[in-house]
Amino acid sequence: MNKTIRRASVLTLLLVFALLIRATWVQFYEGQALADSKDNRRNAIETYAEPLGNIIVAGRSVTGSAPTKGGDLAYKRTYENGKLYAAVTGYASQAYAPTQLEGIYQDVLNGTDPRLRTVMDTVTGTRAEPGNVVTTIDPAVQKAGLEALGDKKGAAVAIDPGTGRILSVVSTPSYDPTSLTDANTAGEAWEKLTGDPDKPLTNRALRQPLPPGSTFKLVVAAAALENGLYDSVDVRTDSPDPYTLPGTTTDLSNENPNAPCENATIRTALQYSCNNVFAKMAVDLGQDELRATAEKFGFNDTSQDVPVRAYTSVYPKDMNRSSTALTGIGQFDVTATPLQMAMVSAALANGGELVSPHMVSQVTDSGGDVLEDHTDPDTRRIVSASTAEQLRSAMRTVVDDGTGSNAQIAGATVGGKTGTAQHGENNSKTPYAWFTSYAKSDTSDKEVAVAVIVEQSDAARSEVSGNGLAAPVAKAMMEAALKG
Repeated sequence: MNKTIRRASVLTLLLVFALLIRATWVQFYEGQALADSKDNRRNAIETYAEPLGNIIVAGRSVTGSAPTKGGDLAYKRTYENGKLYAAVTGYASQAYAPTQLEGIYQDVLNGTDPRLRTVMDTVTGTRAEPGNVVTTIDPAVQKAGLEALGDKKGAAVAIDPGTGRILSVVSTPSYDPTSLTDANTAGEAWEKLTGDPDKPLTNRALRQPLPPGSTFKLVVAAAALENGLYDSVDVRTDSPDPYTLPGTTTDLSNENPNAPCENATIRTALQYSCNNVFAKMAVDLGQDELRATAEKFGFNDTSQDVPVRAYTSVYPKDMNRSSTALTGIGQFDVTATPLQMAMVSAALANGGELVSPHMVSQVTDSGGDVLEDHTDPDTRRIVSASTAEQLRSAMRTVVDDGTGSNAQIAGATVGGKTGTAQHGENNSKTPYAWFTSYAKSDTSDKEVAVAVIVEQSDAARSEVSGNGLAAPVAKAMMEAALKG
């Protein structure tokens, strides 16, 4: 064969192979990527060709599906009491990616999860009947939290300490997910919601960590007892008042200058929220020991799923002694979500053991058969039973005789801790009001742990306090939980 022809033949053969390889690549790899793309209209058409499965609260669906009028999307998502449950459900939109439980379980809810397929579905190639997501939310507690927060900007979480069931996730201002479901009208609603300076789409309960202020003193006290710095909440501490931050000439003041904070016991220091005691305690413990205890409670956990991924609550490192002192009162770079501070109270209420918090109990197929069961979650010991009992006792003193009096409930044992966290440069902005607590019925085995933050309200700056703003919200939620 002519040498030139032979070379041309080889080159042609190589080009054919290259085309075959490229065609295979496009068909099996890039083709799948295109099929999975959020911009692929066919996915939306398939998703909304039939009614979606539902999210269940207390045996009732809080979601649904309704036929659309015209267009190629046959159904759209609907919500019952959308504003009440928005922080739980999120939204499933024809125009935008789903969020919260709608996003996490979208394959179950739209019938594409392989676990839903029957033999007949496989043979015929049809989409399976969608499944359902059963939540742990208590509608009475959820409603109590939303109504008590009212027009305040804030959030709240309630947990059953013994089971880890999340009874309530509230974030205000809320929004109605229904406004985002229809592709024809979602754009205008999206612009309004994303342009709102109060950020109603932000889940403040799970995904906005902020300085926890004095509620973090519970973690510091737990670290002091666990590490043997003090034997009891009733032993006097070594705490000068005022306390000068190490390496500085700055004296740390207390909110109440007349409070008996000099060398106060942990009980008294929690009762009056003595900054000098816990700042000095943090320095005496050292940042490493304090961080270790904080991390046992859940701080610095980058994979905290409930099953929505919560933003990480942070206890910092590589600090000087002055900064370490400020972390003792929940300031400097300490941040926490309401979920995290509810977990602190839940662990103490449960004898020092934390049951993994979760807001989904089961995932089922259309016939009710269980695909996932979360009714037996993991449990881990955070502090000793003795430490937990002592801190519960001190928290009761806070409510009975201290700064948390607005959380008192007739017929229940209530313990708590208030917090007022500085906000802005040199505390120039309105502080955050916190309250974390637990309550146990005196006549039944019902109990609950709650954390509340009020970021902004109509109250004057001088009237912003954990007891004044956040404790009444916690009280309303605890009362609802104990009655349920």
